[in-house]
Amino acid sequence: MTANTSATERLTQAQQLLSQSDFSAAAPLLLQARQEPSTRLAAHHLIEKHQLEGSFQEMMGLNCSISQQDDIFHFFAGHPTSINPLRDYFADGWRTLSELMLLLEKVNKPLSQTKSFLEFASGHGRFTRHLVKAIGEDALTVSDVVEDAVHFSTQTFGVKGFVSSTEPEQVTWPSQYEVVFVLSLFTHLPLKSWSRWLNHLYQSVQPGGVLVFTTHGIQAQQRQRVEMDETGLRFFPSSESNAIEAQEYGTTFTSDAFVRSQIAQTIGIDQLRLYAPASFWNYQDAYIIGKLVST
Repeated sequence: MTANTSATERLTQAQQLLSQSDFSAAAPLLLQARQEPSTRLAAHHLIEKHQLEGSFQEMMGLNCSISQQDDIFHFFAGHPTSINPLRDYFADGWRTLSELMLLLEKVNKPLSQTKSFLEFASGHGRFTRHLVKAIGEDALTVSDVVEDAVHFSTQTFGVKGFVSSTEPEQVTWPSQYEVVFVLSLFTHLPLKSWSRWLNHLYQSVQPGGVLVFTTHGIQAQQRQRVEMDETGLRFFPSSESNAIEAQEYGTTFTSDAFVRSQIAQTIGIDQLRLYAPASFWNYQDAYIIGKLVST
């Protein structure tokens, strides 16, 4: 191989070497191909499949398969600050895990003791793989409006899953859950469905459980220079997703007053257990709402 050998050629030769069980010769070619955008995921999958030098699974102890359809991975891959998109993608899921664990400790709901967990709007498993390591596949259910995302997670990580809908009332909950985690869904919803989703998601929480969701609050508004009006919600019909229609899934900013008013109207403000500004990615606010045990 010369300095001018293309990444595609390296990938092709590595595949030939793997077919001959020459893993030691294939590994350096795949590591080089993994550095190039055009062959990054293909090379990554071969390294992970054969547990070659540079495998992320070896370093992290979790399933590191990534779907070609994963919009969040492609967001990292195309971001100007990401010099190692694979590492950034996996580290971001780990960061989300640590941030959620800290919040649940504050409301006396340790993640490690959670017996049933719903990850709603779960995508293609950026966070799911870390949850599986933390609580086990049997305790975890995922759901997303994108059917391919649910299929990928159930097949790859062994979790339960069901396809959602753009209309909350069309979603039937297969069970109720001790923790329902909704990361960065309310940051994309238009006004017409915002409170409907809040009310419907709360129905999936078992008595004694909690609903955790995030919003674009004051920190996000200041970073993006978004001016809020008297409604307390600003919606823009664009997002990083290519799979959902922009009028249904754009980018949404909300004031704390707006969020509290929606909680008060749909659930009851007395059920708000925690408000944690800028607690995810130092950017998104978190709210935890409890559900009382029936007497």
